[in-house]
This record gives sequence, C-alpha cells and structure tokens, in this order.
Amino acid sequence: MLFKDLDIIKPILRAVEEAGYEKPTEIQENSIPVVLKGKDILGCAQTGTGKTAAFAIPILQNIVADKEKNNDRNIKALIVAPTRELAIQIEESFAEYSKYLDIKDTVIFGGVNQSSQVRKIKAGIDILVATPGRLLDLANQKHVDLKNVKYFVLDEADRMLDMGMIHDVKKIISRLPKERQNLLFSATMPKEVMKLVNSILNNPVKVEVQPVSSTVEIISQGVYHVPKKNKKSLLTNLLKDESIKSVIVFSRTKHGANKIAKDLEKAGITAAAIHGNKSQNQRQLALNNFKEGNIRVLVATDIAARGIDIDELSHVINYDLPDVAETYVHRIGRTGRAGSSGIAITFCDEEEKEMFRNIEKLIGKSIPVLAEEEYEIIKPIVNVEHRGNNNSNNRSNKGNSKVNRKKTGNHREKRYIKNKPKNNK
Repeated sequence: MLFKDLDIIKPILRAVEEAGYEKPTEIQENSIPVVLKGKDILGCAQTGTGKTAAFAIPILQNIVADKEKNNDRNIKALIVAPTRELAIQIEESFAEYSKYLDIKDTVIFGGVNQSSQVRKIKAGIDILVATPGRLLDLANQKHVDLKNVKYFVLDEADRMLDMGMIHDVKKIISRLPKERQNLLFSATMPKEVMKLVNSILNNPVKVEVQPVSSTVEIISQGVYHVPKKNKKSLLTNLLKDESIKSVIVFSRTKHGANKIAKDLEKAGITAAAIHGNKSQNQRQLALNNFKEGNIRVLVATDIAARGIDIDELSHVINYDLPDVAETYVHRIGRTGRAGSSGIAITFCDEEEKEMFRNIEKLIGKSIPVLAEEEYEIIKPIVNVEHRGNNNSNNRSNKGNSKVNRKKTGNHREKRYIKNKPKNNK
C-alpha cells in the first residue's frame, strides 16, 4: 500500500512525499483510516514505528475539513507528550506535513521562558503540542484555552505514568470538552495505562503493531555481572573498541550521568550528559553534536532520553539498571529502531540483581552473561548487510539465546581490551 491509497488530501500527500515517504508503516496504515473516521484509538507500538505520522496526518486532514465550516483560529488539537524532546519532534512533524495548509501549530514545554510561547498562542494556533507541567501552568494563567479542543492525543502514556505525571494528565483531561476524539499511544500496556484507557477512550479501535516486548527479539543483549566499583573501568575499556560507533549510556540519576560523562572525557572519549537539570539549549546542543558525530557517547537519564530519535544508533549501555522493568524495553528500543538490528549491554551489580530478574521475567528470556575479564563485544542478531533477505521480526539465529561468537579451530574468537582491570574474583 502507498500513502496515496489512504485517501489523504493532495496538500498533505505532497508534503509527505517531499519528506521522502512513499509507503506507510504498519501503524500508519492501520491508524490513519480509523482516525479519519473519527474513532478513538488505543495504539501499542514501539518507538521508531512512525506513530507520530499515524496521528498527525489524519488530524491535519480532519482539521482542514473542520475549517471549511468554521475558520476560527483556536486550539482544535491538543497533543500531550512527557518530555520536551518528544514534544519538539511531534511539533516538527506537524509543521512538516502541514506546510501546504493554512494551519498553525506551536509547542510549549518547561525549562525556558514562557514569553515567546505565550505570544505564539495569542497569535492564534490550531494545534498545540505540550508537556503536562507547562500546559497546566499556562492554562492556570489563562493563556491557554482548551474549550474548543476536538482532537486529543496522549503520547507515551506509560512513560507519563512512570514519571509521576498521571495527576497532571487527569487535570488536563478535566479541562477538555467531553465531546472529542481521543488517541492514546503507549509502547507498553501495564495495568495503570489500561485504567487510564478505560477512563478516557470511547470504544477505541486497538492498533497493536507488535507484542509489547517484541523489541528485544531484534536486539542482541548481554549482561556483565560486575561489582559497582568496576563499572567505570569496564565502560571505559569497552568504549575503546571502535566498533561501538555511537552509544547512549543510561544512568539512573542526574549526578551519575554527569560523573560518567566527565570520567569518559578524562579517558579521551567524547561524551556529553543530558538530564532534567540541563537547560533546553544545553540538551539540544548535546543532542545535535551526538547526531552529527561530534561526540560518540550520550549519557542520559530515562526522562531526558525519552523521545530522542536517532537513526543507526549502534549500542545502548545500561550503566545502572532501571527501577521499572518496562523501562528496560524503552531503553534498548533506542537501538534496533523499527526492525533494524542493535546491541544492548547491561552492567548489573549485586544490589541490582532483583531488578535484573524482573527484566528477564518481563521479556520472557534469559539475557546472555558476558565475562568481565574477557570484555566480550557482542554482535548484532540481524546481519545488516543482508537484512533485506531476512524477516526483520525474527532473529536470524532463531532458537539460539547465546551471544553470537565466531569459532576458529578449537578456540573462540574473543576481543580483548588492553589495560583491563584485574580480576576481582
């Protein structure tokens, strides 16, 4: 199927094609017709599947039809996202697909002065993309009027719950008209998300692209069971391997992210940290430098990394394990984007054993153990050079849960890193 087969109006279709898209992804093919019909949607899809376009394109088309009856410039569509980065990316998508339409949009988020955001809202907009805190703040100041919202999108609902935003979300919903179309998207569907679904969606059509934990099937995973004091040297030595071209390292805390980035810089490895205490400009600069290859390692907290869209990210390293098992799936979903191969390496110390067991229980498989003294570098499950010959939803070494290793004669091929720390056993 092509985009032109989805009954998309010409101005939007032109913008989509100019953006380089011809064929819709699975979630786009399944969602766009449903949204155009005015039905609520419950979308379960991993990051990188094209879900933003799945709601942006039909919402734009519906607004065009609405404006033929009433051309008033007021907020007709509200999209709420958990982080600034994700909100910015969503707004950029709306702007790209609407460039041949008389539709205005803007994005609001915290961490920056509100003046310019308020000016854009006062000038008149049709679509507002927002993070919950800043939206409520401006609404309480009477700068945002939500009484005309007809289309409401809640994106990354599971992350909002993880981040403690559920009360803000409920306050936002209470300000919306009862008669509206609701679209809720979430990478995972824990019980708390389903409670929210049942409270706001009206007979929704469920669009599930892949099972909740299917991301793990196309990503090579490995774990180092390592003392906490050895994590720093293990990370530094692993990153001396040039096959790790671009990597996001996850830290549980902001302070930890800063320290990891500082230690890597001291070791001659280009790195930058992003987290909630960094200004928006600092975070955007670090992200741009990472995308452009000026820095090799991005050290991030879970909240800061949510919504980051980076093509061809080779590795994810879990320096600290997340408190919530579902977050592990989100983390490794930064690599292995929408069918591509990827590699995820986890450092697990003694205090994190219970968290690690919860992760393996969630994904339904054992994660292969790597030997600290060998500094094994795991290989992708999918052979990227021959990916076109494989079904990307299945592992090329189906049934083999062990890390891929080449054999030469009677010896395994191993990769060793010089100056490795002494064995602490």
